[in-house]
Amino acid sequence: MIVRFLILVWVGVLLASAHNGEGNNDNEDIPYLELAEPDEGYHGLIRENETLVEVRPTIRARGPLCSFLILNNKHHGEAPFEIMVIDENEARLRVRYPLNCEKRRNYKFDIAAVGCDGSYSNTVPVHITVTDVNEFAPIFSQAAYVRSVDEGKIYDEIVKVEATDRDCTPRYGDICKYEILTDRSQPFTINNEGVVRNTEPLDYEKSHNHILSVVAYDCGMMQSAPVMVTIKVNKPCRAGWKGIAERVDYAPGTGPLALFPAARLEACSSDERCPGVTRIQAAVTLQASRVGVACDRDTYTLQAQKSICGMESNTIDLLPSPGVGNEWTKSLKPDSGRDGEQMFEFDGESTSAVVPESLMKHTLGTTFSVSTWLRHAPPPDHDKHRKEHILCLADDHKMNRHHYALFVRNCRLILLLRRDFGEGDLNIFRPAEWRWKLPEVCDDEWHHYAVNVRFPNVELYVDGELYRALDGKGPEVIDDWPLHPAHGINTTLVVGACWQGTESDMKHHLHGWMAGLGVVEGEVQSPAALRCAARCREGLSLAPDLYLKSVSVEGDGASEVETLVRRVAYGDARSFPTPGRRNVHLDTTITCDNGRVIKARPAESYVMVLSPQTPTILLNGSSDAARDYAHFRAGLPVFPDLEVKVLSRDRDSLKEAETQKLDSCVVSVYPALNPDHEALALRGHSVLPASDIRATLTRDGVSLTGADTVHNYQKVLREIEYSNKKPAYYLNRVFKLTCSELNGRFTSNEYVQTLTVVHPRAAGDVHAQRPSGLADKLDAVVRDKSGEAAVAAQVPRAFAAHALHSIHSADMPSPRLLDIHHSNNNNVALVIGAVCFGAVVVLIALGIARARASRHDATSRDSRATVARHRVPANDSEMAWDDSALTITVNPMDESAPKCGVSTNGAVACDSSDESCSDSDTDRHDSSDEEDEVIQGKQHKYRNISQLEWDNSTM
Repeated sequence: MIVRFLILVWVGVLLASAHNGEGNNDNEDIPYLELAEPDEGYHGLIRENETLVEVRPTIRARGPLCSFLILNNKHHGEAPFEIMVIDENEARLRVRYPLNCEKRRNYKFDIAAVGCDGSYSNTVPVHITVTDVNEFAPIFSQAAYVRSVDEGKIYDEIVKVEATDRDCTPRYGDICKYEILTDRSQPFTINNEGVVRNTEPLDYEKSHNHILSVVAYDCGMMQSAPVMVTIKVNKPCRAGWKGIAERVDYAPGTGPLALFPAARLEACSSDERCPGVTRIQAAVTLQASRVGVACDRDTYTLQAQKSICGMESNTIDLLPSPGVGNEWTKSLKPDSGRDGEQMFEFDGESTSAVVPESLMKHTLGTTFSVSTWLRHAPPPDHDKHRKEHILCLADDHKMNRHHYALFVRNCRLILLLRRDFGEGDLNIFRPAEWRWKLPEVCDDEWHHYAVNVRFPNVELYVDGELYRALDGKGPEVIDDWPLHPAHGINTTLVVGACWQGTESDMKHHLHGWMAGLGVVEGEVQSPAALRCAARCREGLSLAPDLYLKSVSVEGDGASEVETLVRRVAYGDARSFPTPGRRNVHLDTTITCDNGRVIKARPAESYVMVLSPQTPTILLNGSSDAARDYAHFRAGLPVFPDLEVKVLSRDRDSLKEAETQKLDSCVVSVYPALNPDHEALALRGHSVLPASDIRATLTRDGVSLTGADTVHNYQKVLREIEYSNKKPAYYLNRVFKLTCSELNGRFTSNEYVQTLTVVHPRAAGDVHAQRPSGLADKLDAVVRDKSGEAAVAAQVPRAFAAHALHSIHSADMPSPRLLDIHHSNNNNVALVIGAVCFGAVVVLIALGIARARASRHDATSRDSRATVARHRVPANDSEMAWDDSALTITVNPMDESAPKCGVSTNGAVACDSSDESCSDSDTDRHDSSDEEDEVIQGKQHKYRNISQLEWDNSTM
């Protein structure tokens, strides 16, 4: 090696001397390397698995050339290359053994051309770079990865895997991608940095361990061998409640029901994160967004609450249920249910109702009260300047002046009250607008608002309580001048919007729900009445008769809080609550000794209110009553013995509900009453002021409204009296009665009462001939009787004024109307009738025989005169019958008898020349005295058939 080194040094000295002499001597016999920039030298690239180096520019030399020489640099070591001469001036560079980029990537050495005479050319540097080949796959730094996590959490990083590549260049030696090869349903993902995280909370019950197969890719996309990643799911102690039932069934009328009787709290006091517990707070919340579910305002209407809660009796309902007399609310959109007072939806665009001035005068004065239920949310466009009117009084044309209004703007409840130009000095400011900033206005929940005005004092009640701001300040009050003078201007009162006179259109529509809008003028609602109207009788409580939307308890330890939570009960004091689901939410916060606050897992449950036992409203009584004319003229009770009962089911039996109330009864008659001679009235006028029932009497019947007891309703119904001054016009009158409870939610059976007019019977009826005074006494006797005998003896009396006769009935006795109600056997009556008929026939036959005998004698005496004048055959002398001389002699007193007769249909037939026969079924007398006179006259006009004689004097 030493010898070789010396030779190289000598060659280098020679080349250096030759180079130094180049500028001085231009010797063409010395070889020379052709290179434009000798200082930059040659550059070559070779792949690890190749042997020929690609050199730029190509190695060339001038002059006599025999070979090339590689001069190794002592700092870079021996170069594993050799130069091959491919022609006399050009050479190629190749490796003597395979190169390894991972061991050495760069080589640098010098080359020179050697002439045949041993001369050397100049030296030029050569830079060789070995390029990488992707020959190695990535390798993970660990054979396996194992991590533990807690259930129920989302981690940003569970484990980070790492792989390397032995390739020398970034193209093949860097890791560009990681991938999970296991099932895609696994809730895990990995990024390009090798970070594994979960995509959803892990559940110990579903899987204790998750095993993942992860691979890595270099930038040449060569895949590594998979590595196993095991993720263990721990089940740590998490604070939360146990023993909470998912569903609790509540039967109406059973009183308060404990919701969590077996509740148990796991506080995890042994956890190192919370070594000790200082304070535990738990809050139970009843979640109900519909007022009909959480409050009993759906049970009775605003009118009924006047008596129940003591609200002012002159309170005017501006949102009554659509119906007769309330046609102006038909344009509104009521709730589809019938569970109580109507709730109306206002769409914020077109829904509104104009209050007729006949219902309420437009001036309110300086003392009044406005109350309503309202459910409102922020406007969809979040316009802070948008006005939404609840009630508004404005000019009807020409102007847009608002006289008074109650509206919502920017989650503020605002009352506007402008003075008229005649009220006070026009140049003095006075309060005109009151603004309350209320979170309740925009929470999309039902709330009760009431504004009591005793100008200039104004009070606001929210949910029955006097509103006081948290900062102690009152409402913002804006002063203004009175309205300027104007003449000939009418006003329009609108619910749910405001009338713009200049545009002749509604503006500032309300977007939300409203119910029970009441206005009272000259008085204000009492705080007790407002609390009653807004009081909820359904909720959570720790004590009886206490109904809250939420209950909060706290204690120093888990046992104390458990005891209190177990006492939380749900109750509903209503007899007929709205059935359905009520969600219950339980939140718990634990404060540790070290100051750490732990939120326990929330507990969810719900109360299922079962359908209440539907009450049965029964109406009973005698369905038919027959009375004569005198009773109808004097007036008689329609429901004298009516019984009203409300039955409720107790397990398998029905019992009478003593405390139940009714709120409506309707008596209808069809066709409508004729006001000329028919009327309905209440005999006991004193019963109405003592009760809460209001009566309305019309031609169509009677309407009773107001929440009151069953006893009071029954008392008032029995006092309804019907009178008819012309009862002869009618056969009967039918009245229908129905009663309801909870605003029509429960209705009774349809009770039908028929009042029959007893018309007088025919003259032949023995019972018809008794005087009316005697008939009344007999009726009284019948009413005192009992059993079947009383029913059989009660025969409606009739007057003889309606007995119909005909002069043609003289041929035989008039048929008699027999009363056979007392007969036990109809065959006996038939036998008696047959015997009587036979007797009559015999008498007629005897009369005819006697008449023939008389005629025969007269014929014998005058036979000579007869033969002289007439020649009659002998065989026909006795059989001849001359009926031309047959006459009927009547009583001379009957000369004025009317020529009337009975037709086949029972009507009276009269001669047109005789006007005295005017009594028929269609012609009635309005006075009983006149009828008696007619009866007596007819008894003397007609003679009995026994008075009829054959007048044969002319024969």
